[in-house]
Amino acid sequence: MTRHGGKRGLSRRAFVKSAVAIGGSAALAACLDREGSPDLDRGSDPSSLPDRQHAWNGALETDDHGNHVPPRHRLMLYLDYGRDGSPTAGDRETVERALASLDRAYARGGEGLLWTVSYSRAYFDRFDESLPGSVGLPEPTALAPFEDPDLDTPDAVVHLASNYGSVVLAAEQALFGERETLNGVAVDATLEGVFEQSDRRTGFIGPGLPAENQDVEGIPESEPVDEDAPLYMGFKSGFEKSQASEDRVTIREGPFAGGTTQHISKIRLHLQQWYEQDSRYHRVATMFCPAHAEENRVEGVGENLGDDNGMAATGCPAHAGEDARETGVVGHAQKAARAREDGSPVILRRDFDSTDDDAATVHFLSLQRSIGDFVATRSRMNGTDVADSAAVGQRTNNGILQYLTVERRGNYLLPPRDRRALPTPTG
Repeated sequence: MTRHGGKRGLSRRAFVKSAVAIGGSAALAACLDREGSPDLDRGSDPSSLPDRQHAWNGALETDDHGNHVPPRHRLMLYLDYGRDGSPTAGDRETVERALASLDRAYARGGEGLLWTVSYSRAYFDRFDESLPGSVGLPEPTALAPFEDPDLDTPDAVVHLASNYGSVVLAAEQALFGERETLNGVAVDATLEGVFEQSDRRTGFIGPGLPAENQDVEGIPESEPVDEDAPLYMGFKSGFEKSQASEDRVTIREGPFAGGTTQHISKIRLHLQQWYEQDSRYHRVATMFCPAHAEENRVEGVGENLGDDNGMAATGCPAHAGEDARETGVVGHAQKAARAREDGSPVILRRDFDSTDDDAATVHFLSLQRSIGDFVATRSRMNGTDVADSAAVGQRTNNGILQYLTVERRGNYLLPPRDRRALPTPTG
């Protein structure tokens, strides 16, 4: 139950977020009423679209600094294949027709729909053949000595993203046979009878949305999240130069060349101390690095940083051990930047906030050529090598670790578009 329900009326942004979280026909109707039934461009024949499902950047708007602006509303559908053994040719055709309906209904982009479908290692284990060595897709596991997550092993995950909550809701209904048309386009087939839904996770990202939806567990009742903040922790993320390129995360060879791997974590936030006890100086130091705090490099939510969080230019990553000893603090971005190869990041983040379970949550979604790239990055973020240096513990003052609890982890293969419908290990 949310805490401040009688304190203020729901704004349009908060209402749309709530409708996406609830789902269903009534929520869609209410969402359309609030959003004004937007007149959106229709999509294209799937054969004309990029081979990479994860090629979103070319369809996204950019801000004044060249950072890609992520779609505001998100929905992830966790699915299990309804039969034992290998999928049938008939089911594969049905799934492709259902997915193609999304492509035809909406133009790709935040002002339409962006989406992907990915598959777990558990899905591929139903086959006699093994995944090729070019695909690094291990089973999910805990990635730090202080975490004990539940491990997600659905067969598939569909990730839907749009600036309009009504679009992701309508797409969900079309996929499961509750709509015959989508944005005026006939729905050729549905996933009903092929997949069963095992979980449904929702979220949002962008200025205003966290502030409008901060009446949840994990955030102080003083409502400290700034209106300009795109995420609950109050700072921008996804700076263009701190992200891997889509080329860098793409599998280069084998039957899934053109695809990528995807990791999804569900992370609970604990921001009482972050906002009620920690100073602005400490928040900047632990989110970025001590030098950023000492030299006042971050204004507001960090818009002044442009397209770069400043790790490479300031040399913060190389000073992690020194900062641990001399300042008693190491920054989150400072640690993560140590996982770069040839000066470039190896993971592409597309994470977003959530109020699932009425708690402040992050669905941390990242793309990388191999899950091993994510594991290496996470290892650096753990900061085990700087723990117990002066005031830096395994979690305390060690980036933002003390404010997070990883509740779930899952690993997936996101195949190229022409192999997205119930693929075999050999493509």
